[in-house]
Amino acid sequence: MSGARDNVFPTRMNLTVTKTRLKGAQTGHSLLKRKSEALTTRFRVIVRKIEDAKLKMGKVMQNASFSLAEVAYITGDISYQVRESAKSATFKVGAKQENVSGVMLPAFESQVQASGSQFELTGLGRGGQQIQKTRAVYIKAVEMLVELASLQTAFVILDEVIKLTNRRVNAIEYVIIPRIENTISYINSELDELDREEFYRLKKIQGKKKERAANAQRELERKAAETLATADDNDNDDEHGAAGSSDTRNILSEQNDSDIIF
Repeated sequence: MSGARDNVFPTRMNLTVTKTRLKGAQTGHSLLKRKSEALTTRFRVIVRKIEDAKLKMGKVMQNASFSLAEVAYITGDISYQVRESAKSATFKVGAKQENVSGVMLPAFESQVQASGSQFELTGLGRGGQQIQKTRAVYIKAVEMLVELASLQTAFVILDEVIKLTNRRVNAIEYVIIPRIENTISYINSELDELDREEFYRLKKIQGKKKERAANAQRELERKAAETLATADDNDNDDEHGAAGSSDTRNILSEQNDSDIIF
């Protein structure tokens, strides 16, 4: 994936768009990285709470089992009395949601009603105090179970979300950003090549213009020299013609001829 890039036409507009995409990818990577760190911190806190809750749960369930055994030893089987006395639930579980970096985590709450008149007569003959103690111990055990269930649910959800977020962070960091950077490098190299070609073309055009100007100047100089040489030749011809006409004798003119001796 090191040389992968997008198939785009190398223009300055595409360069601007690709740089904007790179900026968005870097911003998204930063935000997802922070989200992953926040979720990981909360995940570690939940793991520690789960460990503590499980240790406490073992002790609470042990005490609850011993208390139930004591009740069974003192009063015998009281399950039928409990079922007859129970008219409505005295222990309820409420649910709410907690937002952690955009992730909604369910949180369960125990809602225990005040001890009413449902179990006041249970164990009236014997073992009433032990029954109330066992009831309190089991209420505490159920509260621990609800807390542990809430932590375990948040643990599972956070585990999946952290994996998904880390995959996105890695995809942006090692796939998307390098691909966009390769695309930007490709566009820059192509634009530089076009600039070099344009510079070379302009340089050749300028050279051609200078060459034509020099040729035109030489042609003008040549024509001027030819014109000047032609004018000089005409002047020389006129001077020779004038000299020849002055040496020619006019026989009709009045002048003394030299004597001829035969």
